Amino acid sequence: MEAKRVQLAEFLKSRRAKIRPDDVGLPPGRRRRTPGLRREEVAQLSGVGVTWYTWLEQGRPINASVQVLNAVARTLRLSPAEQGHLYRLAGVPAVPVAAVGEVVVPPGVSVILEQLDPLPAALISSKFDVLERNAAHRTLFPGLTDNVLRTVFLTPDCCNPYVYNATDLRRMVAYLRGAHVRHLDDPTWRGLVDELCTESAAFAALWTSNDVAVPVGLVKEVRHLAVGTLTLNLTNLSLPPLEGAWVQVFTPVDEAQGAKLTGLLAMTDERRRAPWDEHVARRHRGGRAAG
Repeated sequence: MEAKRVQLAEFLKSRRAKIRPDDVGLPPGRRRRTPGLRREEVAQLSGVGVTWYTWLEQGRPINASVQVLNAVARTLRLSPAEQGHLYRLAGVPAVPVAAVGEVVVPPGVSVILEQLDPLPAALISSKFDVLERNAAHRTLFPGLTDNVLRTVFLTPDCCNPYVYNATDLRRMVAYLRGAHVRHLDDPTWRGLVDELCTESAAFAALWTSNDVAVPVGLVKEVRHLAVGTLTLNLTNLSLPPLEGAWVQVFTPVDEAQGAKLTGLLAMTDERRRAPWDEHVARRHRGGRAAG
């Protein structure tokens, strides 16, 4: 196992070095001494702690769950073969097919999402995994993790791009509850629910209520420090080829909000990033933030 941990550390470093910041919607930055993503960026995008990921990459003897390894694999864009290799090196005794298998997005969906630009649009699975999104969506949600629920419930309020009220949160968890019954044997679903129940008291309380719902169109408020709060219509479009998945499309509620969104999309990466960097320096003393 010690030899596997050494190989795991080398493997993760090599995969991280191959991912460029702009591949995942991050600005390149000016002081990158090594190629690829930084450790803290992999941790942020995977929805895990920086210390935990650092220890994993250092080959320390820590436990790694299937769902967390799956999140890291998605961030590093591992192929199915690479993902299986990751699980074996991490000492997962048996990797379920559902955990390793790659979700096959129907042909043409990526093109449709890009054609919707400059309207922010994304393909979301029934588990709230972010499967695909266009450039406008990456700009609107620069720090979105691989899963919307992780971002909503595990990001501090000051850094959270989602401005949700109690009704919105209840509806999201109720939809997850309704979809969960079709995946009771899937360890990635169990892992996500267990993680959120453990890390978020708000999610745990809503989960135990056993409410069930389906996605509906709503007016959403989205926070971006570069322009403030944007008020947008959220339209959910079902995608039958992927059971339970849907396309989210954000549209401005009026001309003023449209101008604000247009202004955000027209900014340089450096200008959009500056308020987040300032916020982190002021409020988190160099810790991670949503942007």
